[in-house]
Amino acid sequence: MKNQLEQLTREQLAEVDRQFSIYSSGAAEIIPEEELKHKIAKSVLLDKPLKIKLGLDPSAPDVHLGHTVVLNKLRQFQDNGHVIQLIIGDFTGKIGDPTGKSTARKQLTDEEVQHNAQTYFQQFGKVLKMEKIELHYNSKWHSKLHFEDVINLAGKITVARLIERDDFEERLALKKPISLHEFFYPLMQGYDSVVLENDIELGGTDQHFNILMGRHFQEKFGKEKQVAILMPLLEGLDGVEKMSKSKNNYIGIDEPPNDMYGKAMSIPDELMPKYFELATDFSLDEIQKIQHEVKNNILHPRDAKMLLGRTIVRIYHGQEAAEEAELRFKSVFQKGELPTDIPAVHWQGSRSIAVIDLLVTFDLQSSKSEARRMIQNGGIKINGEKIMDIHAVITITNDLIIQVGKRIYRQLKCN
Repeated sequence: MKNQLEQLTREQLAEVDRQFSIYSSGAAEIIPEEELKHKIAKSVLLDKPLKIKLGLDPSAPDVHLGHTVVLNKLRQFQDNGHVIQLIIGDFTGKIGDPTGKSTARKQLTDEEVQHNAQTYFQQFGKVLKMEKIELHYNSKWHSKLHFEDVINLAGKITVARLIERDDFEERLALKKPISLHEFFYPLMQGYDSVVLENDIELGGTDQHFNILMGRHFQEKFGKEKQVAILMPLLEGLDGVEKMSKSKNNYIGIDEPPNDMYGKAMSIPDELMPKYFELATDFSLDEIQKIQHEVKNNILHPRDAKMLLGRTIVRIYHGQEAAEEAELRFKSVFQKGELPTDIPAVHWQGSRSIAVIDLLVTFDLQSSKSEARRMIQNGGIKINGEKIMDIHAVITITNDLIIQVGKRIYRQLKCN
């Protein structure tokens, strides 16, 4: 490889540096960094694309901005002519990745896996050029393994190495059960890399152990080892927890433009640089310019956030939708005007109801306890008047306006 590096022209070396700068930008860790440069150099010298792997266990079909951190990095490789290998874990998905779990995951059925995989595939098309993707289902090779093959695979890793996983270690310390099949998940994910002979595997930092299994098994099978690129986990709108639908701190890429923009405006100021870097298509120079202007009071943080919101909507819904979402936000939230497109809900009950029951009835809060907290936090308005009494009873009238938080409105229509 060193001899090949020495054969590179000045222009080729510049191309290696250019690509390396792009791929390393925003990455939490590259293992090992020097090998990534060598692989890029080999690709440039031989004019041969690299094979970039992303493994997916389709256990949940809704893609949010947190997922796009890795997808945006894949798109950078794709833009430079490299091959993206998406691995749908229709076999491993039946086991479930134990990463970060205190108990074994529910095993998925074939129907659930296929449904979720199709949903992922459709949503990924908003970031990647799906017509140029290599799509693989790992049941193609895993289902053909005989028990003897599985034993041989298991013989290439020690139990001590497997127990090094944080989640397994924690469950053992707490004397929580670990099923034997869970140990096979990282083995099978590593074997995917052996079969596909990929050069690089991407994932979040929570996939550190699984992705390194790919390097381990490629070496054991006499293959060239992959480089691991680990991307940081994107904090959600609360600014603390990892973005997650279950924590209700997410921005879904299929959400309506107005909701997406409104949520973006609630991103904590200190997280804006991270969102610009990981969740937008701005170049490194453009991001540094924005940060410089905010730091030197040339650009107001509010305007930077509006740029962020506009950009996120534009990526997934187009420029016109982004501009309309921003105009609506300004009129509703900056000027205090009511939106013109409030969804109507129909009321057929009595003419009075407890405010807590009203919120739960129309699914504006998931439970009475959640509704109670929202009221106590000053997040409920009826016809523009803030409700602070959790025992308040509302008189139902036609066209009554319910507001939850800053973005959710409903208008009652009495039948």
